[in-house]
Amino acid sequence: MEIHAKSADRNLLLEFSGELDHHGARHALRELEMAVDAALPKTLMLDMGGVTFMDSSGIALILRAQQRMQLLDGSVVVCNVPAQARRVLDAAGIGRLVTIR
Repeated sequence: MEIHAKSADRNLLLEFSGELDHHGARHALRELEMAVDAALPKTLMLDMGGVTFMDSSGIALILRAQQRMQLLDGSVVVCNVPAQARRVLDAAGIGRLVTIR
């Protein structure tokens, strides 16, 4: 799992690539937390365009991101979600908690 972070004007973009499974999610969560702590964004965008596989660990990552952003009075947007990952998110009803584009 690789993550690239870009921050500007209190917006943080995290671009994910690789498998977002149990092992990848642990690494991704650490990277996400460090990036959010450094940028203190109002909007956190999670770009899933490079995710080749996602299981429930990806759901946990998004929920943790949402919790962190609530503490900052911010929001989470998930974008560029591949079909397989979208099915996982839809099955869990994540779209009711965060914006998915």
